[in-house]
Formats: sequence, C-alpha cells, structure tokens
Amino acid sequence: MKLRLAAAQRLKAVLAGDHFAPLSATDLSDGRDRALANRLITTTLRRHGQIDAMLTDLLEKGLPARSGTFEAVLRLSLAQLVFLPDLGAHSALFLAVEAIKRDNKARHLSGLMNAVLRRAQANSARYGLMEDTLLLPEHFAASWTQAYGAAAVSRFAEALIDGAPLDLTLRDEEADLVNALGAEQLIADSVRLESRDRPVEALPGFAEGRWWVQDAASAIPARLMKLKPGASVLDLCAAPGGKTAQLIKAGYRVTALDNDGARLDRLRQNMTRLGFAPSVIEADAANYDPTKPFDGILLDAPCSATGTFRRHPEVLWNRSARDISGRVTLQRALLTNAFRCLALDGTLIYCVCSLETAEGEDQVTWALDALPGLELWPIAPDEMPGLVQAVSPAGLVRTHPAMTPGDGNAGMDGFFVARFRRTR
Repeated sequence: MKLRLAAAQRLKAVLAGDHFAPLSATDLSDGRDRALANRLITTTLRRHGQIDAMLTDLLEKGLPARSGTFEAVLRLSLAQLVFLPDLGAHSALFLAVEAIKRDNKARHLSGLMNAVLRRAQANSARYGLMEDTLLLPEHFAASWTQAYGAAAVSRFAEALIDGAPLDLTLRDEEADLVNALGAEQLIADSVRLESRDRPVEALPGFAEGRWWVQDAASAIPARLMKLKPGASVLDLCAAPGGKTAQLIKAGYRVTALDNDGARLDRLRQNMTRLGFAPSVIEADAANYDPTKPFDGILLDAPCSATGTFRRHPEVLWNRSARDISGRVTLQRALLTNAFRCLALDGTLIYCVCSLETAEGEDQVTWALDALPGLELWPIAPDEMPGLVQAVSPAGLVRTHPAMTPGDGNAGMDGFFVARFRRTR
C-alpha cells in the first residue's frame, strides 16, 4: 500500500505540472518497491494519451473535481490493468480502492473507483489495441509531421514507449572500459548501454570518474567548438556539467555559469569525481558581465525540452504554446548577452534540447538579424561522422528520436545546434 500511495502522490504532482523525478530511497526504502513504483509512474506517463482516451470512455461525467489523489490512482491502475498485466488485475483494483480510502478528499469516491476499474478490466483487451497516434498530443504530432515527416513521427511514438537507453561520454576512449561496461560505441566518445539492470553508481569506472552520463545528442555541441587548446570558454547554463566536462577534456580553460546554486553543487560534485576543475560562477546568464570577453561561448539555453520526451514523457503534456513563447523570449535575451560576452573572432554555439523550430531554426534567423556582427559558421557534414543526416544544407544540426547515431540500435534525443562567429 505504501508503494501505491507514494506513486500516486508523485504522479499527482507531475499531473499538476511538476518535472518527474523517480522516487528515491527517501521516498521508498525497499529497492524492489521503489523500482515497481517508478515503473508504474513511467508507464502511466508514457501512455498518458491513451489513458486520456480510456477516461473519456469510462467516465461519462468526466473526472470529479477536487478529488485528491483520485485521478492519479485511477491512471496508475489503468496503466497496470491494460499495459502491465504481469502485475495482476486483482491487485490493481484492490490497491486502488484501498489507496483512495486513505485520502480524505477521495474516500467518498471508492465506489466509483471500483466500478470504473471493473469496467476497464472487462474492456482491457480492446484498450490494449488503441492506436499509437493517441500517444502524442495532437498539436505536437501535427507540427512534427510537418517538420520531420509522418514516418519519423510514427517512430517518435515508438521511442516514447521504449524509453531511452543509457548513453555515456568517456573521459578517455578505452576499449577495456567499453567492454567492462557491456557498451556499444556510438559516435566519437559516446557509448551506449542498452541494459539498465544496475544503478549508475555501480557501473565500472564510475567511482574513478572515467565517464559521465550524457545522451549522444547532448554530446554534439561541445565537439563543434573547434578552438585552440588553452582558449577561454564560457559554458552558460552549465549544470549539471556534461558539456563543461567535454570542454575541459578538449583542453579549454572553462568557466561554468549557472543561476541555480543547488544545480551548481551537483556540477561541482560531478567535476570532483571526474578530476576536472573549471571556474564556477553562480550568476544570471542574461546579465552576466565578465571582465574579459571569452574566445568561445556554449549556450545550452533553457527550452521546452520536448526533445527529451523518451526520458521525460511529461513534457509532452505539460508544455503549452505560451510556455514555448516564454522560452523563446528568454533564449533571445541569453543570446544577446552571450554575443556581448564574446571576443572578436570568437565562437558561439547555441543549442537546445527541443524539437520546436521556434526554439531552433527560427532563433538563428532572429539572431542574424538582431545581432549585427554575428555570422553563421556552418557545420560541415564531415564534422559529424556517423550522423551526417543531422546536418542541414544551411549547416545547422537537428537530431530527433527517429535518428540513429553511428551503428546504434536506438534513437537519440531531439537537439538543435547552431554555430556562429563574431566578426565585429
């Protein structure tokens, strides 16, 4: 019962707009219970669109208002009944009813819960055959079909259900470590683990700082800096530090800046484990004023994060047009200040983990018009071995979950990268 209650509370927060963070040992001390609770939550989030369709079919009057954990418990139970049959139908019904009986705001709905779930159980075979088109919100499916094609969007839906494998960036490219990890080589120093049967901290090389967790798409921007060793580079919005580590590995003098002290603490911990020592500054990237301009700046701007839906399926349902518009405004402020902090002939890399053209290609058009002296430095296909299909004719990089890096067997995050030079 504790497992179900913890899962319901976490899901309730995500449905209200919170970012999903898996339950930790603080939430559930038993590792098996914790793994099961997280499986329930993530399955519920990945199947959100299909569960919406079920709720429309099952609840003639819609979800009751001000009903505590009722919706969260119902969604978890529907996910178990239809998509996780190995967990048992009886436990789905029994635990759902018992869970809301312990919620003062929902206990009066225990009869409705029981009736709805019994009806769902009777129709579980039909619900299990629902169209994959329900998995993606209509507005995203439409805009992505226009941008990437129907075949790619169909694979997006598959990627949402499959989730993301674990990608690592190696500090040193060592064949013995790749073998010890049971990993496959992707592109450059990125490797992939298809199996996630062990905690990250238990993997070979973690304690020695021989790698860090970083999706293969996220590892692309820092490789495109192309400065001489010893150049000064500012990593804006740097936490948790994957790109900072890459820039240090490339031989640059790196300043890592972020406005979130807690995230910077995590960056410092990561750098200590890796044996790296960047200069770390807590400041607002929109108005940071360095004493000396930088040779290179990497701006991984705050964005809608729609490109990360394989790991964070909630972004599909928690992002509105207004959210994206607000992020576009912020990105322009950050680009403006990044340009101001850049030395003459310096390199600026702008990237976002978004699939939205408003946060990618449209921002390039805006920047070239609004920032005189900023010039696009096109990325050449030969700079992207194993992923030349991600390079556009204009020299921009656009990855998405239907793309396969190198000889990998799965996709990658949605990412956009543009490279600029300051000419005056």
